[in-house]
Amino acid sequence: MIFDNHNRPITYLRLAVTDRCNLRCFYCMPEEGIKYLPKHQLLTYEEMERLVRVLARLGVSKVRITGGEPFVRNGLMDFLWRLKAIEGVDELHITTNGVLTEPLVPELVRMGIGSVNLSIDTLDRERFRQITRRDELPAVRRTLDALLAHGVPVKLNAVVMEGKNSEDIPLLAELTRDHPVAVRFIEEMPFNGEGSHYPVLNWTHRRILQELQTLYPGLKRQQDSPFATATTYQIPGYQGTIGIIAAFTRTFCGTCNRIRLTAQGTLKTCLYDNGVLDVRVLLRSGATDADLTAAFLKAFAHRPQNGFEAERERGPVTESMSTIGG
Repeated sequence: MIFDNHNRPITYLRLAVTDRCNLRCFYCMPEEGIKYLPKHQLLTYEEMERLVRVLARLGVSKVRITGGEPFVRNGLMDFLWRLKAIEGVDELHITTNGVLTEPLVPELVRMGIGSVNLSIDTLDRERFRQITRRDELPAVRRTLDALLAHGVPVKLNAVVMEGKNSEDIPLLAELTRDHPVAVRFIEEMPFNGEGSHYPVLNWTHRRILQELQTLYPGLKRQQDSPFATATTYQIPGYQGTIGIIAAFTRTFCGTCNRIRLTAQGTLKTCLYDNGVLDVRVLLRSGATDADLTAAFLKAFAHRPQNGFEAERERGPVTESMSTIGG
């Protein structure tokens, strides 16, 4: 196991396989979309597999595949099978918007996928269309039904937004009544390609909790895992759980065990940094595995203490979450 300069273990890689997405969520990118990278600027699957092998030897045991939307990239399922075979990778997870995922659920089950994070900000079709600028809620619901039917552990991620979907908090919370799902309410972050939408973030983790406690006075705090980003609660008698993620307030930085690799090969040791290492350049200039290891260790030894320090060092955030890797 490796540790950063603040004695935090680094065991979890979030690997973006594409910057492309088939939705246009307003909190993630402008309506016209973003300028996608040409294919040659993206890491190949072979390059990504090599990087995961190097990181696995350093102690990274959990990998989450992200995008953009991962399933828009051709050949993803074959790549997932190869990742599952890497020694040291004990957990493989995926984050998806669910539009293309339903037919692939049986194969994900055969593969032994650890869990699926499904992004779904509302259960109302018209609100979904307004938020994502696409009419794809029926496809997402079919994916959710398929995941539940196959017993795949599911986390539902909902960004809570002023005037957009706050009325969905009880609707989403009620999904935990009859299903063993984890519904997670997330503070909005300024990664939409434009900067923050609001002068003040109204739906903070505290306000979300107050809303839930008003709706469910018996809401009970649950024990969280050591590196959890969500603070977890349960409604008595309900099967699932409810989590609140202070993604903008950044209350969990002190136990962060995550690093990110963007689709173009930029290492981010914090979501809010500007990228600390161009791994693609190293790979394509003939770096050995020893060279890659040394570069990773150097980056981990200069990691920001928290997201606020990282943001101060890089200046205002302007990129899209689709570019960063969700």
